[in-house]
Amino acid sequence: MLDKMKELLKSKDICVLATVSDSRPHCSLMVYATDEQCREIYMVTHRQTKKFRNLTENPLVSLLIDTREEDFGPRRSNAKALTVNGVFRVMNEPHERESILARLVQRHPHLKGFAEDPDAELIRIKIESFLLLEGLTSSHFEAIN
Repeated sequence: MLDKMKELLKSKDICVLATVSDSRPHCSLMVYATDEQCREIYMVTHRQTKKFRNLTENPLVSLLIDTREEDFGPRRSNAKALTVNGVFRVMNEPHERESILARLVQRHPHLKGFAEDPDAELIRIKIESFLLLEGLTSSHFEAIN
């Protein structure tokens, strides 16, 4: 089942990122890329955003990735939703940061100018768990070590 979860994560490139500050949730629509093993997820934002402030105050996050675009109309009951829980990690190593930003821009060429902005900050999420919902009643949980 873990392979199925990772395949869904790799096959998509847009998610909802949920952060929290002062016990208040905040959701952001984001594009992302993953590492090869699906142990980390990468996104980019500006430092002055609410999401980035929230991440620095509370590093725990949740992401939602789903199949609503394919499973609509009469297929709605087949929709899958993958919840990814993880922890924001600061990126301190410049070479690693550049490599990950290149991966993001390769997957999302429209991010090039945004990612090169001096105010851009890389978001690195270490994945802790997956919860896959398939249809209305089937759920599968996997903790990641």
